[in-house]
Formats: sequence, structure tokens, C-alpha cells
Amino acid sequence: MPLPLAGRIALVTGASRGIGHATALALAKAGAHVVAIARTVGGLEELDDAIKSAGGSATLVPLDLKDTDGIDRLGLTLHERYGRLDVLVANAGILGSLSPMSHVEPKVFDDVMAVNVTANYRLIRSLDPLLQKSDAGRAVFLTSGAAWVPMAYWGPYSVSKAAVELMARIYAAETATTKLRVNIFNPGPVRTRMRATAMPGEDPMTLDVPENVAEKILDLCLPEYSETGTLYNYRVKKFLKWTPPA
Repeated sequence: MPLPLAGRIALVTGASRGIGHATALALAKAGAHVVAIARTVGGLEELDDAIKSAGGSATLVPLDLKDTDGIDRLGLTLHERYGRLDVLVANAGILGSLSPMSHVEPKVFDDVMAVNVTANYRLIRSLDPLLQKSDAGRAVFLTSGAAWVPMAYWGPYSVSKAAVELMARIYAAETATTKLRVNIFNPGPVRTRMRATAMPGEDPMTLDVPENVAEKILDLCLPEYSETGTLYNYRVKKFLKWTPPA
């Protein structure tokens, strides 16, 4: 039986660890050639070993997403090498500092916006022409429950995730009549390094693991998933369809 993503090209940001690493491996096991992006070369090399052990293939791209010119160069390289992109999983994100908004250092705020928001806009700008070349382009943007709840001390991260959600929904609306499907995924609490940093007193063994979360992200990347503009909340196992106000 052929693999569901055989012959397809999938790009994952933040692929060196956590949910990004698990998603890249899941996509590779499903048959996709994975373009894995992260700042940490060692983590990318570990991912490459895991993908090869599973019989898959990957291209490693060490890239800081604050390097927006690098994102443009990546788009050009993908165009020259493959002529299209079938899957984008925009997973990369940073937490910033957890402190009152009035105490957040400007550099911290700017860095969070650069990685969590601006980089995703630049990915859309550079990769949309390639996703449109696919017969079943799929884009998944990761969000957080922090985007919906005004929690004290989570300012930069919450603001950035709210922005990503709206940006993804706008992108979905703009591409609704095309073959590209754009959706949003909220993993909820997961056993990752970022979660441990944000919640140092939490028992990580009470949390789900990235590998289980990745399997559901994979579902949104498959050609048969035809919805667009949906948000999947992993914690409650429910799809939420955004409807514009009357």
C-alpha cells in the first residue's frame, strides 16, 4: 500500500525538538521528503538520523527565522529544486519572558514578534507560490490557548499567537477558492522544553507527548483533508470552524 504522502515535499519549522521534531518524523514516515528548519544543527542531525532509520529522507536547513532574507532564499531554492511545496507546518515559536507587560524588555518583545509572527508572514510570502503549485497544498499553523485567554504575565507570547491565528484565517479566506487548505492547530499542554520553562512546577509525566500530537497534525496535512480555516484543539479533540460575524 502506498504511503499517504509519497512523493510529496513537506517543510517543518522548529524541527529540531519537541512537536516540530515529532511532526517532521511523522511526515517522513508517511512518505514525504521533509525540509527541516531549525537553528540547532545538532537537533537537525538527530532528526535526520531518526528519519533515515524510519526509511525516509530529509533536507536539513539550519536557519534562524529572524533572518527574513534567508526565508526568501529558501523559497527560491525550493522553487529551483522542486518547483512546488505540498505541506507547510509552521511550528517554530519562542516563549519570551513571563512578566508584566510594563516590564517586558523591548528586545524580548521584538524577538517574540519576529519569530512567532513576522517569520510566518515571510513564510507565507515566500512559499505561497510553491504551495499553489501543489495539487493539494496544505498549511498548518500552530497556536496556543494563550491566544484566547488574557493571562497575566504571558503578554508577548499571547499577543503573538493571537496574531498568528488571525493571519492564518485571513490566509485561509484568501485561498479558499484554490486547492490550498490552511488550518490552525492548538496542541495544548505537551511535554516539551518550552512547556517546562513556562510551568517549572508541573509534573511533565501528566502531559501528552509530542509524538501523539504529531499524528493529529499529520491528519491536517493529508490531501484528503479538505476543510480550510478550521482550528483543531487537540486537548478536547475537537475541530472549531471560524464563522465571520454577521
